Amino acid sequence: MYKRDYLSHKDTTQQYTNESSKVELMSFLRATYQLFAGSLLAATAGAYIGLDMVSTIASWYWGLVILEFALLFGLFAVKSKPGINLAVLFGFTFVSGLTITPLLASVFAMPAGASIVAQAFLMTSVAFGGISMFALTTKRDFSGMGKMLFIALIILVVGSISNIFIQAPLLQLGIAMVGAVLFSAFILYDTQQIIKGGFSTPIEAAIALYLDFFNLFISLLQILGIFNRED
Repeated sequence: MYKRDYLSHKDTTQQYTNESSKVELMSFLRATYQLFAGSLLAATAGAYIGLDMVSTIASWYWGLVILEFALLFGLFAVKSKPGINLAVLFGFTFVSGLTITPLLASVFAMPAGASIVAQAFLMTSVAFGGISMFALTTKRDFSGMGKMLFIALIILVVGSISNIFIQAPLLQLGIAMVGAVLFSAFILYDTQQIIKGGFSTPIEAAIALYLDFFNLFISLLQILGIFNRED
């Protein structure tokens, strides 16, 4: 009788612990995706405002890029400070929306520019949703992809910087295609990291998902833009 009571108590405690963990995970996921949605809105606002002053943004582009990176690094420094972390998060995503306006303006200038942008956003949203659902439901562990993805990201960044000086459309197309595959893989990896507790705060998780979505959108927009150019 003692053993049976003990085992029963043990099972009840374990069940309570599991349910508590599920509640904490759901709360973390809810906060993460709320911040992610807010980040997308802030970036959209930045892009919308930036389209009215494209020439100004183009002249201050590298300054905005430096500010964008400063806000990103600053975000990780204040991630646990309520209020300040949200201000820095939405400040970063707003500035990232501003920096994308030269690309958006060049695509909008095409005959079917609006439909290209809409198509790129729709494809990004569908891919993000599908990959996220797969990551949340699959039993496969993709944690081992982290190091490989990081190396691929460094190579992609080096290639992108090199093409700023080379200005080769075919190279840009190749970089955009690799970027689309790479950031799709990052969505899968980062979503699983959220489930496994790889992020200490919802702010970190949200910014990881935002960067995946944002860069996937840019890659698809570049691919569709290049294929729709008359030259």
